[in-house]
Amino acid sequence: MSPPAEPDADGHNPWLIAAAVALPAFMEVIDTSIANVALRYIAGGLSAASNDAEWVITSYLAANAVILPMSGWLSTALGRRNYVRLCVVVFTAASMACGMATSLPQLIVFRCLQGLSGGGLQPSAQGVMLDTFPPAKRGMAMAVFGMTVMVAPILGPTLGGWITETYSWRWIFYINVPTGLLALAMVTALIHDPPYLQRLREQTLRTGLRVDWVGIGLLVLGFACLETMLSKGEQWDWFGDPFGRVQGLALGAAVGVGGVVGWSLWRRNAVIDVRVFRDRNFAACSVISVCVFGVLYGTLMLLPGVLQSLLGYDALNAGLVMSPSGLASLAMLPVVGWLLGKKVDGRLLIAAGLGVLAYGNYVLAHYNLQISPGQTITPQVIQRIGVSMIFVPLNTAAFLYLSPEQRLRATGLFSLLRNEGGSVGTSASQTLLERRDQFHLARLTESITPFDQPLSSRLDELTAYFRQLTGDPAGARSMAWAAIDQVRQAQALSLAYFDCFYAFAILAACLIPLVALMRKSVSAPAPGH
Repeated sequence: MSPPAEPDADGHNPWLIAAAVALPAFMEVIDTSIANVALRYIAGGLSAASNDAEWVITSYLAANAVILPMSGWLSTALGRRNYVRLCVVVFTAASMACGMATSLPQLIVFRCLQGLSGGGLQPSAQGVMLDTFPPAKRGMAMAVFGMTVMVAPILGPTLGGWITETYSWRWIFYINVPTGLLALAMVTALIHDPPYLQRLREQTLRTGLRVDWVGIGLLVLGFACLETMLSKGEQWDWFGDPFGRVQGLALGAAVGVGGVVGWSLWRRNAVIDVRVFRDRNFAACSVISVCVFGVLYGTLMLLPGVLQSLLGYDALNAGLVMSPSGLASLAMLPVVGWLLGKKVDGRLLIAAGLGVLAYGNYVLAHYNLQISPGQTITPQVIQRIGVSMIFVPLNTAAFLYLSPEQRLRATGLFSLLRNEGGSVGTSASQTLLERRDQFHLARLTESITPFDQPLSSRLDELTAYFRQLTGDPAGARSMAWAAIDQVRQAQALSLAYFDCFYAFAILAACLIPLVALMRKSVSAPAPGH
């Protein structure tokens, strides 16, 4: 085990500080997924259409994406302690307002406030942990941070479903109020800005706080359009949208994101700093993070569909079957943190984790429609072990060669890329599933001909069975065809799911060579850096 962490300058145990910032970060991450299963209840309770209720999710993610890269600048301007407290207060108040909303437009506005305030909690938590723990102990600190980021998305849908079924959808927001008050008390008592951040803030205030309105405007335009396009693209048929909504969003995303990158390179004190990508550790880790969280969130979207649509599980049993993978993450993260504390090169763990992640998805791709609950759990556990092996060293290696001032801006960017990777993975898996389902339906239909002897025999058997049940020869024939068509649709959908898992396995394997581009990633940077 790692030696106990030393108290900070104020005498506070670093693990208490880690808990103080991990609690609000966990609260924020779980809110990205807790409302997913409650959308139809929300729509019914507010007399809104089911499709319109999806804006409850989209608005939160878009606001979250806008604020994440700005969190470093806001921490400098306000002081990180003040910024975290402000985020917690506004997030808690917005959660209460969400629970009290009387119409869907009201709820969407309050969800935007939730997203804007909650977006600063992830990078702030990571920044506090990186500043609080010395390099030799950052592996265990990132393991704690990993528990908030990786377990919350798995727990969110199960917790949201249970609360909605047992109480009311409003309580998925009300539960944030006591948690937020506890988090506010802990942050106020335990968190203080480090000396370098105090100096940065004093220098900023002395020279005058210059708000980068151009950068903020481009940031809002780019990521609001991008997140909306990813959330609604499949529903609107992507670039086949006859109303041009997706095309307009794509143009807005390109102008906004491209513009803010160019503006950041030209302006010295822009709202975000893309120059951190010059560090090859940060750049490589960013690419890996986007793809790994794309795979993670993509499978989190697909697995409930496999369990419920194809294997006949209800929502509760589907959640129970998926929960052991979260326990696997909880068990594995401290082990990886301990290995990093023993000077194991993070690149080895990342490469091994990518291999395990690829294998887990390869096993998922070999599901069939007769597997037992235990057989569904095993590949999920393998996959989460792989992600756990990647997450901790990735979040340590990304910032290993950056100065504290660079880390302040980089944590927001890294959190943004992680979240956008999840959004892209969710959207891509939905699109790929739909396209491959159509493909397999067409291919399976080709084999349904009068000359297919096994099909004809099966059709006769089913007709005789239904005729015996109903006594209606014509109706029995129709019921036999309907039964065969049901099997055809189930087989096509299962093949589409398996194709998605194959694609994720290939993507994870293709990331392994990127690890070779990274510098040595042990618990302290190489001499001279």
